[in-house]
Order: sequence, then structure tokens, then C-alpha cells
Amino acid sequence: MVFYDVHCHLDMCSNKSEILENLKDKNIIAITNGLNPKSNRESLKLSEICENVKSSLGFYPMEAICEDEYNLDKEIEFIEANSKKIIAIGEIGMDFKECFEDKKREKQKEIFKKFVNLAIKINKPIIVHSRKAEEDIIKILEESKYKKVILHCFSANFKLIKRAANNEWFFSIPTSVKYNEHFQKIIEEIQINQLFCETDSPFLHPIKLKNNTPLNISFVYEEISRIKRISLKEVESMIEHNFKNLFLV
Repeated sequence: MVFYDVHCHLDMCSNKSEILENLKDKNIIAITNGLNPKSNRESLKLSEICENVKSSLGFYPMEAICEDEYNLDKEIEFIEANSKKIIAIGEIGMDFKECFEDKKREKQKEIFKKFVNLAIKINKPIIVHSRKAEEDIIKILEESKYKKVILHCFSANFKLIKRAANNEWFFSIPTSVKYNEHFQKIIEEIQINQLFCETDSPFLHPIKLKNNTPLNISFVYEEISRIKRISLKEVESMIEHNFKNLFLV
């Protein structure tokens, strides 16, 4: 059986060589998510040198609004040109935690819509970041009617979580679920056919250490097994089924 980490940032990990050497031995497929043009190119390169790494290209919302530094439209063109080499669009989304200006928030919405439209055009799942912007994210996604959606580390209240679940979107549970009751409750409330596992490496270590890696993805599988009261093999089988249905169909 294969373990799937649908959201990590291998280009930011300090021990990339060791991780790449171990992914195959541990039967782990890791989707490394780009955050900006440099990160996207690193993600592509890593997927080309290791068959157990898949690339997802995107733009972190707070970086995407820095027009003086980045040419957003050119990056969208680059992603479309490389669509056959990637497995998803991400990390994309909106982050209002430290963005208080209405103008910048509206800009984030505009950019997010561009990436959703790109995903629809090239028929790729999207991996969505949302912080203090969950309701706006849901509204935009509902308007798009797009179904190939993974909500990464979704920290909304459970009214919004149920609304997202009713839209048949997916939730990726991070390794911090080991100590985070919110993500434990998502596992309780959401059907396993709408769950994925992630590490968000090098962040969110399962025991609060530094330098998390995809090699820790089994912690999430074990928590799903414990909370759902099903065997680890059943969890592995269901997550693999979800992966193949979303990414490979």
C-alpha cells in the first residue's frame, strides 16, 4: 500500500536529499506545492528527479499580490504550459490574517478566481489555502461549481466545514492532528471518502519539532484509524481510492 502526502513544500525542507532517498522505501507519494515562481520551478525539478514526488504549481496569496515583484499573468502562462507535468494547482487561495485593506483583499479574490479558472481550463485539482477568509473562499468556489477541490488545513468553524462537505470537496488533514483537536473533530465529522493526509512539511510537525517531512505522513493515517475505529489498512485503501479518483481520473 502507498501513503499519500498531498501537501508539502519539499523545496523548503533542509534535508531534501535524505527525504528523496527514503520516499520510495517508505512507499510515500508526496505532492510538493509551489508558492511563487522560484518555488514552482524547484517543485517541477524535484518531480523530474524523483518518481515519488508529484508537482503542484501555485502562488501563495500574500506573495501573489506583490505585483512589483512578480508577474502573475506570466506565471499563469508558465503553469498552463507545464500542465502535463503537474498533478494539481496549488498552493493557492486567500489569507486575510494580516491583510486588512479592502483593496488587497479584493485583489486576493481576483487572483484566486484566476487560478480556479486556470484549473478548470486544464482540468487539474486545486489545493486551497484559506486563513480568516474561509467563507469568501467557499463563495468563490461555489460560484465556479468546480468539484476538484482540496481544502488544506481548513480551520473554519463547523458550519462552514459542513457547507464545504456538502459541496463534495475534500479536506486534507495535517500531521499536527496528533495534538490539534480541531482536525481530530474534522476526522470525526467528515466521511473518509472526503479526506486526504498531508504534512505541510517543513511545518506542522506531529510532535511540535522543527523540520517536518513527508516521512511523517503515517501519523495522520494512524489518527484517522484511531478516530474512525477502522484498521490502518482500511484507511490506506480509502485514501488511495480518493487519490486515484481525484488526481488520476
